[in-house]
Amino acid sequence: MTTHGAIPPSARSAAHTARAHSFNSAAAQYAANRPSYPPALFDALEEHAGRPLAGSRVVDVGAGTGIATARLHARGADVIAVEPGAGMAVEFRRALPGVPIVRGDGNALPLADHSADFLTYAQAWHWTDPALSVPEALRVLRPGGTLALWWNTEALDVPWIAEAARRVDRHFDHELSAERRDLGPGVADPTDRLGLVRREIRWSRRVPVDTHLANLTSHSVFLTDTAERRAAFLADERRHLLAAFPDGVVEETYVVVLLLARTPVTA
Repeated sequence: MTTHGAIPPSARSAAHTARAHSFNSAAAQYAANRPSYPPALFDALEEHAGRPLAGSRVVDVGAGTGIATARLHARGADVIAVEPGAGMAVEFRRALPGVPIVRGDGNALPLADHSADFLTYAQAWHWTDPALSVPEALRVLRPGGTLALWWNTEALDVPWIAEAARRVDRHFDHELSAERRDLGPGVADPTDRLGLVRREIRWSRRVPVDTHLANLTSHSVFLTDTAERRAAFLADERRHLLAAFPDGVVEETYVVVLLLARTPVTA
């Protein structure tokens, strides 16, 4: 089994960059098929912060096509999005023409000091370098502000999901499912400057098989795979799914891994 430790640093960096940029060529697929987030997630943000999202200045970093931004906006937040990718930004503007978006990333936020009540990263923090993104978060958040990092992860206690994850791991000869399980404060902030705490929120959605497969292949590991390998995997995976779900409707179950921190309140 290939592990990150066996890959030269230069190769890891090149692969990471290629995966990070891959979304721009599949932004429409991403927008149409990726899951959103449950209301309980945003309730948890407000509970931890001790303030509502409504009326708060929220910076959504790595906003992508605006899936999380739309939810934050619907809660009444004053949102500004930060997104590095041109293709993703085009889809964002199509979906949310009234929400401002600026080009940038979490390693160098194009924002003033202490200008945000909330700083959110939906499926995005792992594309940053914590040595840079941690101090940037502390710079941009106001005293008492909240940093929220979250990921939709597969509920691997559901048998069909665990089996599907093992098929993906075998396809790439790498334990991708283990990486998702290991999301936590120590990975997100190795120096523990933020004092992140972890919460989990379970939810599900029912979607056609085609939507499930399009969601799966909107992930960077598939976007950077060859077309031939991807097509072969999809054909095989469709057979497995239709055996499990003869009506062609898949129930995807997720566990949102949510990491939260608050900046100190100055006297």
